[in-house]
Amino acid sequence: MSKTERQKMQAGEWYCCLDSELSVLRNQARAAVHQHNTAAPDPAEQLSPPLASLFAAHGENCLIEAPFHCAYGINIRLGRNVYMNAGCTILDTAPVTIGDGTMLGPNVQIYCAQHHKDRALRAQGLEIAYPVTLGADVWIGGGAILLPGVTIGDGAIVGAGAVVTKDVAAGETVTGNPAAPVAKR
Repeated sequence: MSKTERQKMQAGEWYCCLDSELSVLRNQARAAVHQHNTAAPDPAEQLSPPLASLFAAHGENCLIEAPFHCAYGINIRLGRNVYMNAGCTILDTAPVTIGDGTMLGPNVQIYCAQHHKDRALRAQGLEIAYPVTLGADVWIGGGAILLPGVTIGDGAIVGAGAVVTKDVAAGETVTGNPAAPVAKR
């Protein structure tokens, strides 16, 4: 029996993102995101119900400021006390795990998909997805971009505008493009 494109995506294999089942899932995410982004602010500052029902899992006391965007939502797992400032984007074609107490500044972008390098295969919609993991108590500065497959260790800091292409060790601070450790003084 052959796998569906969704099963291939979830297994970390090459899949076609132009698939009709994946299109339905992206549309469901767009609807939930639209509801979130157009809702009146919640004085209790809780995760909005549309996102809470879309995400794979979430802990208590999570807040995502509007506007927010995600590809599917079903691959996003939030720990407790996660905060995302306005304008964050998570293209969750693979699992995205964000640990307890982690904060994302405005306009942080998390990408999981890697499009095919072969022009003809890329034109056919072939891509592969790699998970992105943020540990506990991580701080991601505004405008940072996290590329497919990276892991950010507990307590790490990613400076504003950094482009993270490799794993960041626990407790490490990185800045720049590509992100590199900051020299300790």
